[in-house]
Parts: sequence; structure tokens; C-alpha cells
Amino acid sequence: MEKLVVIAGTNASGKSGLGIELALRYDAEIVSADSRQVFRGLDLGSGKVTPEETRGVVHHLIDVVNPNDSFALTDFQHLAYDAIDDIHSRGKKAFMVGGTGLYVNCIVDGYQLKNIPIDSEIRERVVAMSIDELKDMIRVNRPQILDSIDIKNKRRLERACERILCGDDDKQPNCPRYDTLTLGVTWPRPVLYERIKERLDRRLDEGMIEEVKKLRENGATDDFLYKLGLEYRYILMYLRGEFKNFDAFYDKLFMEIRHLAREQMTWFNKRTDIHWIDMTKNPTDEAVSVIDDWYNGTSEQNMI
Repeated sequence: MEKLVVIAGTNASGKSGLGIELALRYDAEIVSADSRQVFRGLDLGSGKVTPEETRGVVHHLIDVVNPNDSFALTDFQHLAYDAIDDIHSRGKKAFMVGGTGLYVNCIVDGYQLKNIPIDSEIRERVVAMSIDELKDMIRVNRPQILDSIDIKNKRRLERACERILCGDDDKQPNCPRYDTLTLGVTWPRPVLYERIKERLDRRLDEGMIEEVKKLRENGATDDFLYKLGLEYRYILMYLRGEFKNFDAFYDKLFMEIRHLAREQMTWFNKRTDIHWIDMTKNPTDEAVSVIDDWYNGTSEQNMI
């Protein structure tokens, strides 16, 4: 199998910068594994790297669909496979960088997904359900998948319930397409929270609220923005006057981003094949050492 290096981690961990540094060293191209960066116009809120920050490294699966468009896990997997295979066909190395655990897992583990046609009646039914009702349906019909999806992400729960109601038995075994090495990126919690605050402050100064205003002016629906969660949800709520003031909005958003970082760590800690990079020392040198050993076939198969 072709080799794929994966760099996964929490918000504000520095995974994008590390990915670019490593891609420059290995003449690699990067495939983004981020559920919001696929949408055009979602720049500051999704943390897209700027053209200057890429330092010439080609990035794939950024800006591939318009706001309001449907983009399912099957769409991501299809496009990611195409991008990775194309990179390999040109004799270059492929790196995948991102923090959306489900996107990472569907490529690393090789989920065999079914592209079930959308049933409008079923979709309307599940959209009208609460998060608790959705979880109850999954718990009764397919409890094993509760450990593999973000149970606080209503859109993910809705899609799982759609598959249940459409009769998808979800019994196909995984079939990995690539030989993968997964590197994990995070920081001690107090340091990570400070990094999150610094990044949030910077993005607000750079115009993140104005970005959401522009998205709405250009036709992005409030429903679409709300379902994106985090920055887009709470900025939307702020613009609609649902916070008493800016400080209340800021405190809520900061708290929710920290909460997401904890959830991301919980998600990634379920994997036993991640080599966690010590970001407090020399992360690039450590990553290079691990990657070199892996490419040369001298590393242990499972790095914990």
C-alpha cells in the first residue's frame, strides 16, 4: 500500500504549521481533514492557512463547496481518496492534516461507506428531533457507533439516524487503502487554553465577525451557519442580539472552543496508533525522526 502521514490534533495546537514544515522537508502535498474548511468563504472561523502561510505547499480539499451545499462524510472520503491517489501518482508524498476525527478515521481505517440517496421525508423527520431523541434512536438501533461520532454534533447524529431509517445495516468491515503513520499534536491543557485565547483574539481582530456578516449578505443561511457550530454559531447568535453584550458572547465562545479541544483529545485518545509529538521541545525534529524510521521500515508498527 502507498504510505500516508497523518497529522491530527486539537484546535490551536499548531498542526497546520507543523504539517507545512514537514511537507517542505519531504516534498509532500497536504490534504485537509477539516469539516469546515471545505466550504468557500469560511476562512478565519475555520482556521484556513493563508496563501502566505502555505509557503508554496499545495493544499487539497479546501474551498471545494459553497455555503449551504450538502457535504457528507462520503463526499469527503471520495475527494480525499482522489487527492491522495493523485499525489502518489505524481511521485510525491501525501500528508493529511486536520482535527475532524471522523474525517481522519474514515481515511486511516478505510470506512466502507454507502452513498445512500437523500430521502427528504426522513431528513425532515430527523432534523425535527432533539439531540437526546437522536441519541436514543442510535442507542436502540446501533449503540456501537456512539463511540465513533461526536454525540454533541447534531448534524452527525442526524446523518447516523438517517442511515438507520434508510435501512443501512452498517456491517461492512473497514478496508484501509493506505499504510498510515499518525502523529498527534497538542499541548498541556493550560498552554493549549492560552493558545486558544490568543488565536481567538487574533481572529476577532482580523475580522471574524465581519466574515460572518459577509457570508450572510452573500446568501449563507442562518441554519447553515448555526449547524457549523463554534465561531460561526456564536457569532451568528451575537449578530442576532442573542447575547447581552460582547463580553458575554466572547466568554461563551471561548468556553465552547476549550470544550471542543477536550472532546478532540477524547476522540483521538481512543486510537492506540498515534505517536504524540512533544510540542514543548523540538516537534519538527521529533516528527522527522519518527517519519524517517517509518519510511525506512525501522519503527514499531503500533506507536502508543
